[in-house]
Amino acid sequence: MIGDPIAHSLSPRIHNAGFAAAGLDWAYVAFRVPAGRGAEAVAAMRTLGIAGMSVTMPHKEAVAAACDRLTPIAAALGAVNCIALEGDEVVGDNTDGGGCCWALDQAGANLDGAPVVVLGAGGAARSVVAALGARGAEVTVVARRPDAARRAAALSPSGRVGTPAAVRGAAVVINATPVGMAQHPGMPCDPQRLHSGQLVMDLIYHPERTPWLDAAATRGALTLNGVGMLLGQALAQFERWTGVGAPVDAMAAALDQHLGWLPG
Repeated sequence: MIGDPIAHSLSPRIHNAGFAAAGLDWAYVAFRVPAGRGAEAVAAMRTLGIAGMSVTMPHKEAVAAACDRLTPIAAALGAVNCIALEGDEVVGDNTDGGGCCWALDQAGANLDGAPVVVLGAGGAARSVVAALGARGAEVTVVARRPDAARRAAALSPSGRVGTPAAVRGAAVVINATPVGMAQHPGMPCDPQRLHSGQLVMDLIYHPERTPWLDAAATRGALTLNGVGMLLGQALAQFERWTGVGAPVDAMAAALDQHLGWLPG
């Protein structure tokens, strides 16, 4: 796994538990790779015989150009979070959006026809918008940059650009910005717009409880942090790299002490 910062990542714990449960002599390790050096790390996959690589901030968009081939979803998003070495070919994929929908499914969300607001228009937001649109959700993108919001919304058949006022009418509200992390303090939107009956999800999982999620819970909303999405996208990556079914129970058990991924 490459990213910066990286020390907080739970991914090694998840994947190594999966490898052990599947009886695979594999190991998953995290490396801090500064911005601008992601392409070099991808090139090293061939030299070192690395079968797979997870990619997180700030490399998701930059490494796409370093891949030999992109899956259709990665090409549409222009962002990669999963790389597989297939023969001599480096293939970039994106499992973020599918992981988000998996977590929402576990939380009992009914996405078909549901009004969903996605806050943000970066790489993670775009993947979530595309996946939600494929599941039939009515997606509204709220972001500071109108041009980025339009590009993100275009990834969903029903996508539209909205204002923060759209949050009040949403069944699901998803923060896909870094706002709430230690280095990005603040609130992604005014929590006064949140209310009971909503499912409020934050893609952040470090910290596991952001001030925004706490405020949403105070307003009566069900809340979900980013650990569920982390697990969901890891399951897809595991299967792509190994070619075997992911041991879901073992990989989820590695997160037992991080139960904030369940609705609360």
